[in-house]
Formats: sequence, C-alpha cells, structure tokens
Amino acid sequence: MDRKLPAEAESFSGPSSKRPRLDLEGEGNTHIPKELKTDLSPTGTVNIAEQPLDDDTSCDSPNKPKKSKDKNLRGRRRRDQASRDEWQARNPDASKEPRLPKRECALMIGFCGSKYSGMQFQKTQPGLPEQRTIEGELFKALVTAGAVSKDNSEDPVKVGLARAARTDAGVHAVGNIVSLKMIMSVPGVDNLCARINTLLPPDIRLWGFQRVQRSFNARLLCDARKYTYFFPSYLLIPPKPGSHLDRVLREHATSQGCEIPWNNDPFWSTIDPSTSTWQEDMIRKRAWRATPAHLQRLRTIIQKFEKTHNFHNFTVAQDPRDKTNNRFMKKLQVAEPAVYGETEWIAVSLDGQSFMLHQRKMMFALVMICRTGTPNSLLDELFELTRVHIPKMPALGLLLEYPVFTGYNTRIAKKLAPSDPDYREPIDFENYSEEMNSFKQQYIYDNMRSIEDRKGLFDGWIRSIDSYKGNDFLYLNPKGIIPPEAIIRKGERRQDPFRERKVFNLTSFAEDDSEKVQVEELTDEANEDAEESLTKKQLEEAEG
Repeated sequence: MDRKLPAEAESFSGPSSKRPRLDLEGEGNTHIPKELKTDLSPTGTVNIAEQPLDDDTSCDSPNKPKKSKDKNLRGRRRRDQASRDEWQARNPDASKEPRLPKRECALMIGFCGSKYSGMQFQKTQPGLPEQRTIEGELFKALVTAGAVSKDNSEDPVKVGLARAARTDAGVHAVGNIVSLKMIMSVPGVDNLCARINTLLPPDIRLWGFQRVQRSFNARLLCDARKYTYFFPSYLLIPPKPGSHLDRVLREHATSQGCEIPWNNDPFWSTIDPSTSTWQEDMIRKRAWRATPAHLQRLRTIIQKFEKTHNFHNFTVAQDPRDKTNNRFMKKLQVAEPAVYGETEWIAVSLDGQSFMLHQRKMMFALVMICRTGTPNSLLDELFELTRVHIPKMPALGLLLEYPVFTGYNTRIAKKLAPSDPDYREPIDFENYSEEMNSFKQQYIYDNMRSIEDRKGLFDGWIRSIDSYKGNDFLYLNPKGIIPPEAIIRKGERRQDPFRERKVFNLTSFAEDDSEKVQVEELTDEANEDAEESLTKKQLEEAEG
C-alpha cells in the first residue's frame, strides 16, 4: 500500500548513524514498516525506498562499522515473530482473519440511559451478573459488525476506548463522543454506521463516526459539556406549613430575629394544610404555574454559578482546599416554562468546561434557594471552604445534550487545508440535529414525563425533603448565612443527618407501575443512597 511520508522523513541532509523514524498515522504499530531501503545519493541526501528490513543495508555511513544495536533489533524481531507463531499455533482461528487497518475515530452516539448501569464499560466480575452499560453494548456491536477485530474483542482498552463525558446510571445523553481505534472499511459492508445501528438496542444510536487525529482523546480535548435539567415547576412551591422542614426553618429564623419569607403563600393559604392529603396536594400542584417573579428569581440565582468557583460542596466528599474542585461554568440559562399534559416543566441549561459529580446538587441549591426565599449570597458561602450537605435532585431530569470540541476544530482548521491528507473534519453534532431531536422526544422526554405522571417521582422527592427534621438544611434562612449547626466537620458525627433515597436515582420503571412513590415507606437502610468518597483518579474518570 502506497503511503505518503511526512516531509521530514522523505529526505534529510548529511549521512547519519541513525535509521529514519517513520510516523505513519493510524497504524497503531510502533514497529518500522517491513520494507525499507536507503540509498545514499552523491549529495549526501538519503532517499527512502522499499527493501526487506532483514537486508543488512542501513542508513549508516558505508565507512562506519555496523553497530550492535542493529543485531539486537533483528534478534528482537525474530523473537517477536516466534511469539506470534506460537500464539497462532494455539489460536488457529485467529490467524484466518485478515489484519485490516485501524484508524483513530470519534463516534457520535446518543442514548436513553434508563435501562443501563451508566456509560462506562464494566468487566463482568466472577459470580456477579453482567452490568449493562452504554459502552458495553456499543463495543459488542462494533465487534459483531467487524469494526473491532476478534483479536481486540475481549477488552476495549486494546483499542483505546475513551469517552468525552461519563454519565451515571440512568442518565441520558442525546449526544456524546466515544473515541477508539476502529476498522473503518469492513469487507462486504457498504454502510458501516447503518450496520452497527442494526446491532444496537433502539435506545442507543450511532449518529455517525469520523476519523480524527491520532493524538485525539475524547475526554481531554473536550472544551465543554452542555447539560439540561428538567423539573416540574411545582417544586418552587414553599414547604407545606406544618411539615418538619417548615417547622425547623421557621424556628431557626425566629431565633435569628427573622420571619420566614413564605408566610401566607397563596398556594397553601386557600386550604387547611393540616388536613389535606398529599394526594390532594398533588392534584393542585400539577395545576400550579410559575409566575414571572419565580422565573426572574431563578435566573438571578443561577448567574451566581457562572465563572470559576470552588465546587467542593457540589461533588462527593473531597478536601475543600483541593484545587481540582475549581470549575469554570460558561453559561447557565432558565428557559420559559412549557406545559405537557397537566404539568408545567422548566428547563435549565448548563454549559460548563467540565462538571464534577453532581450537577443535580447544583439544581438542589437553585430550587431550594428559590422556594425558601434564601438570599442569593448563600452561594458565595457555599463556594468557600465550609462543608455542608447538599442532596441531589432526581436523576430523571438530567440530560447530556452534547460535548463541545471548539479548540480541536479550530486547531485543525488553522493548521491544515481540507486538501491536506492529514486534515480531519470538525466534530459537529449539528450534522445530526434532526435525528437527535426526534430521538430525544421519543426516548427521553416522553419517558421522563410518563414516569412523572405515573409515579409522581418529583413530588415524592420534594416530600422527602420537607419531611426532614434535622439541621442539615439550616443554611436555607433569610440571612443566607451557614449556621454552625449545619456545618460538617471532619471526624464529627452529625445528629440526624439527611438520608437520600435510591429510588430518586432511578429513571426506569415498569410501564404498568403506576403506584406513586411513598416516601414514608423508604425509611429503612436498604433504601438509602449512601454517598461514598472517591479517589482523585476515580473522580477524574467520573467527571463529565
């Protein structure tokens, strides 16, 4: 196969004692190609042509003796060949498959994460059931389609699989990037993308794939990730009078010489909260609509997240002083509400350089500051070193829209012309916008709204917040100051800490399951969502 060599490999002045090193993109092979010959011209320029490598001809000056390293190199080649012969003798079927060239590629995918244990590939552990993941399903389809050879079919690490953004179990993505070395031209397959899609479940789609530069890394070269979080607007209704949270926050405000801002809220003032059931409240909540004042309040609060801050309170337990807690948020926006069925929904878009676990904690702060009338200045305190407990909003509302590769695209366009053989197409999800929007509506939005209509998941979550009677949320007060009772101190055990529930991490329920979430039945430890600390390495791999 003819290959165009880099300019610096085609010729160089003066004799040399070193062999020229060839950098052939996409081969995934560190060995020098099998046929090279060097001829020394009268001008002292070395020209490269084809000749068996076992030939004794080298780039050394004809007046200099052979060096021992050439003999060692030939010895290593013989040993490598012997190892390959031995392996093929033990694996006769493997030798029958032709070796096809691999290229570094970016795969644009979308998925509904409801039925999967997250994005990242997980090896099956002995004695444990297989964990279905997005990458696991994708990798199996690539192997079956012939885009990954049988030699590399057991472990995605062999083809350098990486992703732009890692999503948790149940979280959806209408756009994400997976990069790996794959076979782009499979014999007998005219449309490889279409072939792979026939092998994928319908809730995972491959929008397309393209060749990228050999040094491409989906996670490290990603400039930003765009997420959207959806929630029913009724979450902005203040705590129910007489609920545990109402009493705790009211008592704390009184002790500080303040009144709670939600006294005589119109939603609760027209009924007797002490006698109304949660089922009756739910009917009224679905009919409630956010006012322009609510939306303006949300938009004012969310601007505090923009720019660079220490997000240690919005991730898993980390040292607040660790510089890796700093993140840059480009732009956060609150869209106009939209009514679907009986419920009004609000969409919040988050555009950040990278996110630590969890964006859902950011949404908790946004919603709770708004519904309790807490000053926006609380966020300034949450960005300081003081540690408090911030729960997560339900996973059902979180969606990864797509990752952004502005820097990579700009660098390619600036350095290379489209006619250059090393030029690569920019990564742009706009090329697939029509298919992505259709998939988003059918597999993500419809699923989200159906679950809320049947299960009342968001209402169950807000009732779990309002039923808490401890001190963890005392930072929600009219002064926006974190009191000592709400501070988490290393080595000290908190009294009556808030316990999150696993059910609010779920995004998939049986279609005939219409039983509403009963918070009162989720009090045992088996239902708790215990938050574990992660190492720096684990957190780095988990960010997205």
